[in-house]
Amino acid sequence: MSRVTVIGTLFLALAGCMEPKETTPAAAVVSSQNVPVAMRGVPAKQLFGAQPRASAQGPAPHGGYARGCLAGGVELPETGPTWQAVRLSRNRNWGHPKAIDFVKDLSRFAATQPGWNGLYVGDISQPRGGPMLTGHSSHQSGLDIDIWLRPATDLTLSRTARENISSVSMQRADGAYTNSQWTRAHHEIVKAAASDPRTGRIFIFAGAKAQMCRDETGDRAWLRKVRPWWGHHYHFHVRLNCPDGARGCEAQDAPPSGDGCAEADQWVRNILNPPLPDPDAPKPRPKRDLTIHDLPQQCVAVLQSQ
Repeated sequence: MSRVTVIGTLFLALAGCMEPKETTPAAAVVSSQNVPVAMRGVPAKQLFGAQPRASAQGPAPHGGYARGCLAGGVELPETGPTWQAVRLSRNRNWGHPKAIDFVKDLSRFAATQPGWNGLYVGDISQPRGGPMLTGHSSHQSGLDIDIWLRPATDLTLSRTARENISSVSMQRADGAYTNSQWTRAHHEIVKAAASDPRTGRIFIFAGAKAQMCRDETGDRAWLRKVRPWWGHHYHFHVRLNCPDGARGCEAQDAPPSGDGCAEADQWVRNILNPPLPDPDAPKPRPKRDLTIHDLPQQCVAVLQSQ
């Protein structure tokens, strides 16, 4: 990895759960003449963050994971037989039906692992997707899911408890290695998530990817979907493929061929021995808030729906 790349990714790490953005062309953005006056000039995160429930439309992801919105979102029930949604005050337990079904399926598998009764589920999307008031730059189209790495041993937590409970970090040496909290059950749950054909990518810290590469003795094809990324040592992030027939959904490019283990090892080496900063590296551009003009044109209707 080049020095420029290392510096760039370190900068992104400071912003939290900010995964690499899709590289496919953006959908047609909103024409100014079609934007209601009340929406003009307002940060999109305020428009979407204020929505308490899903739009009254058929389920559809519009745009990309980091520049889109969600029509007809479905709420993951706060508690199920093998899961609990956490941080309910954020109202981010909404997603495309495909995402909700995925969570239920993966949680049933997790409940078969030693020491796990299911999953603690973090952010999916806001009721109508779109940019969030705080945190992620992705999770906008209802197809991104954060799964806590803390084993879900108690599925009777109150709403208050779910605001105060924290996940558990699995990293050691700044993410170069897993720590003693990491178990084979973590490996198997990530493997099950990556092996699901609905999954496009999984983001997790480099030390976990490298450890799974060392431990896997069977089929290694699933490792291709598991990509190292900064900050993902309390949870892993599942990114689902666009649903079949979702014409307005922008897919992310497929992961590079191979199992990606050499790349993970390079990440580990760069963590342990960081390259010197490149004095000629361009300074990161200041981020600006997205507006409705930056999003697919369908997002106006998503906001206007009752």
